[in-house]
Amino acid sequence: MYASPDALPTQPPPGEPPGPDETLDRLLGDWWIFQLARGHRFSTDDLLTGWRAAQAVPQARRCLDLGCGIGSVGLYTLGVLGHADATLVGIEAQDVSIGLARRSVARNGLQARVTLLHGDLRDAAVLPEALRPVGGFDLVTGSPPYIPLGKGLVSPHPQRAACRMELRGSVFDYAATAAPLLAPHGRFVFVMSARDPRTEAAPVEAGLVVVHRLDVVFREGETPMIAVLTCARADAPDRAPRVDETLLVREASGAFSPAYAALRAGLGFRR
Repeated sequence: MYASPDALPTQPPPGEPPGPDETLDRLLGDWWIFQLARGHRFSTDDLLTGWRAAQAVPQARRCLDLGCGIGSVGLYTLGVLGHADATLVGIEAQDVSIGLARRSVARNGLQARVTLLHGDLRDAAVLPEALRPVGGFDLVTGSPPYIPLGKGLVSPHPQRAACRMELRGSVFDYAATAAPLLAPHGRFVFVMSARDPRTEAAPVEAGLVVVHRLDVVFREGETPMIAVLTCARADAPDRAPRVDETLLVREASGAFSPAYAALRAGLGFRR
């Protein structure tokens, strides 16, 4: 999937154009994604979650993305894995986001590999038995909203509100949903505020064990803003001792750090 960045077109191939309040942007390789010009848009958080998921289980073929939003985390995961037979199920409750995600899947010709379900991830019935792989999912990903109700202003924009505020559950709900769906060797990978104690507490409450934590510093000299946690079942046969790392995105000058520049280059991004 990762052709030389210079070989990739700067414009998407012919197909459905974005609406008047939308953009169509390159996500990864030759995959493109629809998003609102002034709504929730994909971010470094999404890229690092998908990248870490693929690093955690590089042989994964059965993926599930909880609260998939516009589809960016799940599609990043599929793209970084690079397996033509890897499949993805996404669950999203927000009307606008699931609509954008479905159009992106169609735009990229991924209908045979990606199934998107419109519903609340806390509702077990939203994921039918027919879509639950025997033995569980190899990877479950999630990007829970970071802000509890009452701790911030709810945006009047419904899509932004749902992505920032815990309108339909918290990281505890994501972890509780993920845990019973994991294969024995599977991993639950999610992004959350690095400063929130619930980031570590939620997987433990769900019976999972944190095996890797990546704290992300967006600018040299600052404290980590987000953390990407990789969690395993307590009985996982391949569970190794926990590893904690820190990734710097930008140096004080504003330039990408060598580590982040190398990560981007490895995924086929232009500098």
